[in-house]
Amino acid sequence: MAIRTLLYEDNTDLRGALAALIGGTEGFELTGAFDNCMGVVEQVAALHPDVVLMDIDMPGMSGIEGVARLKKAHPKVEALMLTVFDDDDRVFQAVCAGASGYLLKKTPPSRILEALREVTEGGAPMSPVIARKVLQLFPGKPAERDVDLDKLTTREMEVLRTLSRGFSYKMVAAELNIGIETVRTYVKRIYEKLQVHSVSEAIAKAFLKEK
Repeated sequence: MAIRTLLYEDNTDLRGALAALIGGTEGFELTGAFDNCMGVVEQVAALHPDVVLMDIDMPGMSGIEGVARLKKAHPKVEALMLTVFDDDDRVFQAVCAGASGYLLKKTPPSRILEALREVTEGGAPMSPVIARKVLQLFPGKPAERDVDLDKLTTREMEVLRTLSRGFSYKMVAAELNIGIETVRTYVKRIYEKLQVHSVSEAIAKAFLKEK
């Protein structure tokens, strides 16, 4: 089944290139491409994408605000940021808004497609420089005052912390020497225990409380 992708990018040339990449690749379907995200809630309702690929700096409304509105209205739709910005504030805000991944625009086309696949599988893909910043943003241990975190086992916390580094499910499995289906089982349990619906929500709940 094709991964239905909705694109928001105000640069005309880049929007055209991304639209051609996504629409012309087997296994993907471009449901729409817009130069601003002011109508994101209504457009997602009408076009039914699996993933929204979102720029940050756009006219009328930032991509971060667009993702926040998207996740509030359509929590099951994944959001992947694609931007030139790699500063801590925007990374932090994007994750808190509900972005499932964060890539820089210099990311190779093949990696962008791979990241779109990963977010539909529950992963949190990030450019390497972004993953390093995320590790610096998150405290070394979870906030002890969040009682939901007490429900997580040591192994579940290891899985969640590894996902926070931008690892895909396959990479988590290799890193922790477990099967990919085991990773999926752990993630499902984490979602249930933390009462969240995405990796980014789980990461924010587990590691951003002290910020």
